[in-house]
Amino acid sequence: MSIASNSIARLAGIAATWAVAVVLLLSSADGRAQSALPLDAIRLPPGFTLEVLARVPSARAMTWGAAGTLFVGSTEGKVHAVTLPAAGAGGDARVQVIASGLREPAGIAFRDRALYVSAISRILRFDDIERRLADPPAPVVVNDRLPSDGHHGRKFIAFGPDGKLYVNVGVPCNVCEADPDRYGIIARMNPDGSGLEVFTRGLRNSVGFDWDPRTKELWFTDNGRDNLGDDVPPDTLNHAPRAGLRFGFPYCHGGTLPDPEFGRKHLCSEFVAPAQKLGPHVAALGMRFYTGSQFPAAYRNRVFIAEHGSWNRSAKIGYRVTMVTLDGDKAVRYEPFAEGWLQGQSAWGRPADVLVAPDGSLLVSDDAAGAIYRIRYKGP
Repeated sequence: MSIASNSIARLAGIAATWAVAVVLLLSSADGRAQSALPLDAIRLPPGFTLEVLARVPSARAMTWGAAGTLFVGSTEGKVHAVTLPAAGAGGDARVQVIASGLREPAGIAFRDRALYVSAISRILRFDDIERRLADPPAPVVVNDRLPSDGHHGRKFIAFGPDGKLYVNVGVPCNVCEADPDRYGIIARMNPDGSGLEVFTRGLRNSVGFDWDPRTKELWFTDNGRDNLGDDVPPDTLNHAPRAGLRFGFPYCHGGTLPDPEFGRKHLCSEFVAPAQKLGPHVAALGMRFYTGSQFPAAYRNRVFIAEHGSWNRSAKIGYRVTMVTLDGDKAVRYEPFAEGWLQGQSAWGRPADVLVAPDGSLLVSDDAAGAIYRIRYKGP
């Protein structure tokens, strides 16, 4: 057999191995693998380790309850509560369904003993939830006036330093001039749903945001438009230090690229430029500042981003967790932190959100593998 034939055979064998892993991953009824996930494929900086903390089907956004319960949203209508074993007790995490039959409850937030859940057009509240995991209460409707469009309809929610509940509303299209007071925004409201107002405009679909722990200013990811080619436009990390800023969509992409259809109406210089250009079509979703102390000190206050992975590209990219280093309010470095969910052009997992745990480890949700991973630093 020739060298070329040997190479082809080896490549075919590798592809077949990953194909089997993907089939096993998707074959069970609840979307979870029937065999162990290929965690050895994940590449991390030296000294870091990754493990599966819990299996949660279609896991999306995560938040912590006051008593240490991990709540996880999903795309399949359910919200889960993950109870971890006591320190030193051993055993597996306990996963319970606390709500079902909802419309894509991807976003969740916690405040004053209540869990808030986004379900496309509605935000619901489950009161005193940690005391009622076995018998969840009926939800209270906080707000049911959000757009009901399915296209870019999943909503990320979080409470800001001002005590208000923030929510993104994506545009119902790839690129269009949607109502700027209703679409392409991050809005905020009081915890009871009153006082809804737009905080920032000119976004396409921002499905992750957080506040700098030092300045209390908002940072968020945004997904670039599709169908302009493999390498443009970039997804972006953005900084909104105050309300009322506009970030360019649909007229300008990535701070410098006029839209071929709408770009003649406004100059890119009229809008706030992104703080950091990310990879094109990587589908940057959840992001968090690292506020723990379990990682080495150099990682503190860096931004971690879950890149869900491209579909609108001839060669896939993303499917990883990346990291942005800031110098004050300036992004100075963008680099991979955890990658390996994409093997060649086959993906066995898709990171959707990141969250700092109380012990300082970093959690990563994966809606394709149906898993919550925990990344810890063990030392050199």
